[in-house]
Amino acid sequence: MAPMALMALMALLLGGCASVSHQLPGPVAAVHAGSGVPVSALAVVAFPMDRPSQGLRVNADRPMQGASTMKLLTAAAALDRLGPNSRGRTELLVGADPAAAPVPPAPEGRLSTPLYLKGGADADLDWSALWWMLRELRERHGVRDLAGGVVVDRSLFRPARPDIGAPDFDEQPEFPYNVVPDALNLNGSLLSYDLSADSQQLQVRPFPIFGGLEIDTRAVVVGDQPCQDWEDSWQAPQVQGSGDEPALHLAWRGGFPAGCEVRQSLNLVDRQWMTAQALRQLWSSLGGTISGSIREGEAPAQTRVLVRHQDRPLAELLRPVLKASDNATTRLIFQRLGAAAARPGEDTLLAAQRAVKDWLAAQGIAPEGVVLENGAGLSRVERISAAQMAALLQAVQRGPHGPELLATLPVAGVDGTLARRFKGTPAEGRARMKTGTLRDVVALAGYVPDAAGRPWVVVAMVNDPRASAARATLDALVAWVAAQ
Repeated sequence: MAPMALMALMALLLGGCASVSHQLPGPVAAVHAGSGVPVSALAVVAFPMDRPSQGLRVNADRPMQGASTMKLLTAAAALDRLGPNSRGRTELLVGADPAAAPVPPAPEGRLSTPLYLKGGADADLDWSALWWMLRELRERHGVRDLAGGVVVDRSLFRPARPDIGAPDFDEQPEFPYNVVPDALNLNGSLLSYDLSADSQQLQVRPFPIFGGLEIDTRAVVVGDQPCQDWEDSWQAPQVQGSGDEPALHLAWRGGFPAGCEVRQSLNLVDRQWMTAQALRQLWSSLGGTISGSIREGEAPAQTRVLVRHQDRPLAELLRPVLKASDNATTRLIFQRLGAAAARPGEDTLLAAQRAVKDWLAAQGIAPEGVVLENGAGLSRVERISAAQMAALLQAVQRGPHGPELLATLPVAGVDGTLARRFKGTPAEGRARMKTGTLRDVVALAGYVPDAAGRPWVVVAMVNDPRASAARATLDALVAWVAAQ
């Protein structure tokens, strides 16, 4: 270490960070100098939890792209406004007078009125959960023939199909991280595909196998590239047919490595078509028939619940969401915030943006400069300053839901998106931080205990075309705090 850098570090250590520094510590500055990224592209706030007037502040008030660190804002607001025990739900309903007697078994197993499948932002509604709901309908209520058909109700969100017309975030809207969730959220709107190729042809096997899904791989070029690089020659399949048609045709394109096997979930087919296919196939497997149509719509005001499924409590749901940086589920939670706060006729996304800013203001954090889009950080417009992010982290830990949020964060060198970072540093096994990565963005935000066990709030963001080169700067900053 250079003598001047060592003297600067010793001064900070001996002074106990008694005041705010507006310059990077010597060791961190030395690492950052090697990145080629200007300090003006970096924003840092770091302070002991109980002494916010100390520590570091570099470009602290500049609005920055936070990438997935924005999930912290959604999580914190949701824990407070919805509650840690809040749960999304899915219901099977029939129209009924709420004052009437319980619904008896259907006469001769025939339900002549529509069955309503109503989505309530249930993050755990997968194929098995839907099958279990239908089995309960079949066995507990004696329903065999859905003569009135099924109405799929996604109206908890406005619009009910936010995926329609939504602009693509990048060139791969079919991959899971890009899914725009709706209130039903059946299997995350994804189908799984097993891809395998011999020396001449790609074979694609979807799961579940729906009879109306036709796969054509004749245009795929089988090559000799390494299997791990299969995405390099990937092109999204072309979908022919609409959600109202009984069959869809998927024409695979691009290239695929010979001798390679991959399982990939994709958002390719219309979600209403997929829902209808799943309902027909699962209901048939239970010995039932659907003689009516399956269509989208809204349940009437007066209904009776026949079957209900609930996802995990929010505090449990957030743990895998933030550790793995799950964009789609974060967006679903953000929309739940909006649905709870929406005024009559208000767009759910706008209501969510307003609700989160109102939450910030309630914590005494000025929301000016904060820009929200989907609450997951998968956006080029979302903005927050390092000072605002640090303030919200401090506010959460002083509030009733600090332990819940802390438990959701990746642990340095142990799990989640930090499993391979900070190995062998003082931060390993101790720092809990949310990562953020986009093109031109790297970020970290969370809590770092120093050598004496005092928790620090640490936020660092880099916005620059060479941002990835400055990831080492962020790691050096966290290691420096942990060694204090």
